[in-house]
Amino acid sequence: MTKKLLIDVDCGVDDAQAIMMALAAPDVQIVGITCVHGNTSIDNVCKNVLRVLKICERLEIPVFRGASAPILSDSLDSGNFHGEDGMGDFPDPEAPGLELIQKEQAVQAMIRIVTEHEGQVCLVATAPLTNLALAVKIDPSFPEKLKSLFIMGGNMESRGNTTVCGEFNFAADPEAAYIVLKDYLCPTYIATWEYTYHHKLPWGFCHSWMDQNTEKARFMKNISAYSMEMTKDDMTGGDGFLSCDSYAMAAAIDEEVVTEYIECAVSVELSGKLTRGMMVLDTLDLLKKKHKAFVMKTCDLEKFQCLLMAALK
Repeated sequence: MTKKLLIDVDCGVDDAQAIMMALAAPDVQIVGITCVHGNTSIDNVCKNVLRVLKICERLEIPVFRGASAPILSDSLDSGNFHGEDGMGDFPDPEAPGLELIQKEQAVQAMIRIVTEHEGQVCLVATAPLTNLALAVKIDPSFPEKLKSLFIMGGNMESRGNTTVCGEFNFAADPEAAYIVLKDYLCPTYIATWEYTYHHKLPWGFCHSWMDQNTEKARFMKNISAYSMEMTKDDMTGGDGFLSCDSYAMAAAIDEEVVTEYIECAVSVELSGKLTRGMMVLDTLDLLKKKHKAFVMKTCDLEKFQCLLMAALK
């Protein structure tokens, strides 16, 4: 059975890797890609998605412009990691223009697409959750029409990669993350920062992955050069290759990629001086929330590597 994926991105390098993984997967149909602020400006995000679709020869997939800023907080960006343009500052003079972006706004498109395919669409969110939060506020029935929701973001060990305790996607719009974890009662699967961190891949794999003799691999090598250099000195320790967003995408494509979950209620801290944006796991059931999320704990790295390799063939 074909899996219908709706993908919400702030297209940096790892979002590009996740999109390419989905494009290469058999029996997967991408019904749309929505763009949101995050790794770079919304215009850059839109351009970057189009660049990915062009290299994969899939420009027929509709791309929609979404929220350009968080609901309440100041904007963050990760230009120090993905480059100012989100794609390692590797220029493409022949990149598709923004005229290819759909006129319909992302949030309206999300609601329409999911309503047209009620119960069939898996939403994969690899960015700040602003578009998702706005969608449920406009249409409270939106989450119940989804088949499932896969998120890359949040924490399971209070480990931060942007603030002391905050992962970037949640720290970039804590209110949106709070709304989504409160109001989306569909089956919810979360690839946290620590889940990705604990499943880094050897640099040797990364090099063999990007050294495949294909246009896709050459594209990936060029846009990844900046972040790979940054990784040597950042909080990942430089001891392995990390494609954060691809972990959530892999789980959406193949449920057997994740071999162990923590099932519990989750929420987001909004007011802590050091913990704002941190995801909280209610392992003691003190919040008394009926809806439990599936927080990814253990990954089948062999299956994950196979999906990554296929993405660049």
